[in-house]
This record gives sequence, structure tokens and C-alpha cells, in this order.
Amino acid sequence: MYTNEFEEAFSNFLERHEYDEAESYLFSMVRLAFAAGWKAAGGAPPKAERLFELIVTPKTETPAESD
Repeated sequence: MYTNEFEEAFSNFLERHEYDEAESYLFSMVRLAFAAGWKAAGGAPPKAERLFELIVTPKTETPAESD
């Protein structure tokens, strides 16, 4: 249905940072709309959650570093 030229151009578009930013905004809008509908239907609003947590392990000193 689509030409190879179209597929290559679309692939290049998807690899751009502008697409990632637009996708992020679209996801946020869909989530907000869902949360509003959920709340309107009597559900509890979603709680804010951490998406990730960085775990930093303490650096152990080697004998050469302690001098």
C-alpha cells in the first residue's frame, strides 16, 4: 500500500526527538482524560507514583585510596 520511500520517511520521523516529545504529551493528555472519567464514574483518583528510583551504592575504598 505504501511505498518504500514513505516507510523510510515515516521511520525517520519516528526517530526524531520531536516525536518522542509529542508522544509524551499525548500520553499525558490521555491519562488525564482517563483519570477524569474514572473520577466522574465514582472511582478514587489515581495516586501519584514514582516511576523509578535511583539506587546509589556506597563506594568502597581500596587500600590505595585510603592513604
